[in-house]
Amino acid sequence: MKFDLHTHHFRCGHADGNIRDYVEAALEAGLQVIGISDHTPYFGEKEDRAFPRIAMGKSELQHYVREVLDLKKEYEGRIDVLLGIESDFFPEHAETYRKFLADVPFDYIIGSVHSVGGVSIFNKNRWKGLSEQERIRVKEEYYRLIQDSARSGMFQILGHIDAMKGNFPAFSDIPADEIIDETLQTIAECGIAIEINTSGKTKLSGGWYPADAILERALHFGVNVTFGSDAHVPGRVGDERDEVARRLKDIGFREWVYFKGKDKKAVPL
Repeated sequence: MKFDLHTHHFRCGHADGNIRDYVEAALEAGLQVIGISDHTPYFGEKEDRAFPRIAMGKSELQHYVREVLDLKKEYEGRIDVLLGIESDFFPEHAETYRKFLADVPFDYIIGSVHSVGGVSIFNKNRWKGLSEQERIRVKEEYYRLIQDSARSGMFQILGHIDAMKGNFPAFSDIPADEIIDETLQTIAECGIAIEINTSGKTKLSGGWYPADAILERALHFGVNVTFGSDAHVPGRVGDERDEVARRLKDIGFREWVYFKGKDKKAVPL
């Protein structure tokens, strides 16, 4: 079973193409399942579209859902189109997000931490002038947020759990083994999955999220894994999916999962 659960499109303001383009790209890539998972609106802000280059407006959500559901029907029998979404996790707004998303028939929701201390995780300038202890503190705060997102019960998948290395590769070298293990244990206890996300190649870090060392620990703790390209252009749908499957086998995984109707489906690698 070949699937990709993490794709975006024009509504988020920083991706190219419409949803149909991603479905067609998935067919061309030989996938049986394609998940559409654009960024949620910023429900914690008053404006309809508080950040036009980051996420869709609140008024667009209904159109997004309808379009995916229409394409699901249209492509039935050719490819399984899943309705997903990538939701930011802000503890102070979690209940607001939960309320807005509760009545939508999502197949799955990806929970992603994109901001720590009010600053984007991809902002490489945030690290300037920080001592080693301050860097450790930021990294620990990042993983505490990921733990909180797992415990929230809002998500089936956690997105790119070491993406803070994206524009600051030295992030991986900041010592934090204890809190990473604690985070993976929490994720396993909550019964949700982490994605192997191949969009790291578009950042300074290169490679995938998360690093092999984290995947090895995830296997140890019994964490479920899934796949997402995090495609922002149709040509990246399914990108490096086969390479990821081979690497997971080398590490010791024998299956990965996807979600339909929020039910977990395990399939062999």
